[in-house]
Amino acid sequence: METERQPDPTAPLEAGLRRFPCENCGARLEFAPGQMALKCPYCSHENQIDDGGGAAAVEELCFHASLSEAQAAAPKDAHTAVKCSSCAAVIDKPPHVTSISCPFCASNIVAQDSTATLIRPNCILPFHVPRERALDSFRAWLASRWFAPNALKAEGRLDAGVNGAYVPAWTYDTFVTTRYEGYRGDAYYVTVGTGKNRRTVRKVRWSYRAGVVTNDFDDVLVIATRSLPEKRLHALEPWDLKAVVPYSDDYLAGFHAECYQIDLPQAFEVAKGIMRPTIEGSIRRSIGGDEQRISKMHSQYDQLTYKHLLLPVWVSAYRYKGRVFRFLVNARTGEVQGDRPYSWVKITLFTIMCLIIAAIIGLIFAAVNR
Repeated sequence: METERQPDPTAPLEAGLRRFPCENCGARLEFAPGQMALKCPYCSHENQIDDGGGAAAVEELCFHASLSEAQAAAPKDAHTAVKCSSCAAVIDKPPHVTSISCPFCASNIVAQDSTATLIRPNCILPFHVPRERALDSFRAWLASRWFAPNALKAEGRLDAGVNGAYVPAWTYDTFVTTRYEGYRGDAYYVTVGTGKNRRTVRKVRWSYRAGVVTNDFDDVLVIATRSLPEKRLHALEPWDLKAVVPYSDDYLAGFHAECYQIDLPQAFEVAKGIMRPTIEGSIRRSIGGDEQRISKMHSQYDQLTYKHLLLPVWVSAYRYKGRVFRFLVNARTGEVQGDRPYSWVKITLFTIMCLIIAAIIGLIFAAVNR
C-alpha cells in the first residue's frame, strides 16, 4: 500500500516568487509539465493556469531609439542571486538557505547574497516533457555509451538525478536594409597548350557591383547563459518559439530559474552574427554570376523588437574523477545531448580487436587468392 506523502512546510521557495498553496491541503503546488496546471505533490489536487491567450498575447518590446534606452525603459525586477564558482551559473536564491546545490553542475554553493536589477522575462516556454521521461532518457543514454568507464555507468544508474531549470534567452525581430559593394565573377573557358598538353582552363571575369538588399528576421534566438556548454545548447534546437506564453510565476513552481549572463546589447551583437550569413546570402544572390566577392556591407536594423524568455531544460550533472559532465534534455521536444568521459582501456582493447580481425580477414583473402 502506497504511503501518503505529507506536506513539507519548510520546503524552500525561489526568491521573489509567489507562493501557490494547495486549496485542499495547503502544501506548495508545483507546475505539472505538459498539463498547463499546478499540481499538489501530496494530494494530487490541480489548479489550471490561465495562459493569457498564448503566443498571440506575448508582447514584442520596442527598442525605440537605441538599445540603451530600451534597456532603461524595460520592466525590471530586483533579484537576490548566488553565483556558482564551478560553472558560473547565476541562480535566484531561495530564502533562509545558506547552502544549495547548483542545478547545472551539482556543485555545492555557499549562498552569499548579491542583488542585481534585471530585465523581467515577458514570456516563457513551459515544461512539456515530464521528469520521469527525462530520467529514463539519461539512463538509456548512459547505458548506450560503449566506451564509458564501467564505474561511471554503475554510478549513473544509482545516483543520477535530473533537475528542471529555466534557461534565459532573448529573441529579436527586425527588418534589415543592407547596402553593399562587391564583385561578380562570370566563368568562361579557354583552351591552352597543344598536342598532348592541350587542355581547357576555367577563368573568371570580375565586374564591380553595388546595391541594396533587405531581410525580414523573426525570433532570432540568443541563449543568454554561460553556465551550460554552448555547443550542447545549440544542439537542443529547434525550440518551438511559436508556443511561448506570457510569463507567470506559476510556471516556475518546483523549478530553478537562472538569471541572464548575456545582457540585452551583448545579445544583440550575437544576434547580428547569427543574421549575417543570411544577409550575405541575399547579397550574393543579388550580385549573381558564378562567383561573388563582398568587399563592403553596411546594415541598418529597423522595426527592432525583442522578447526576454525562459527556455525549459532538464539537466543531469555528475562528476567523474574531478570533472563535471552534463546531460541535457530539451523539455519541449525531448531532444537529448550529453558529455561523458572515455575509457582508454576499452578504446585500446577495441582497437586491438579491430586490428586482429583485419589481420584475419587479410590472411583469409590471401589464402583464397593463392
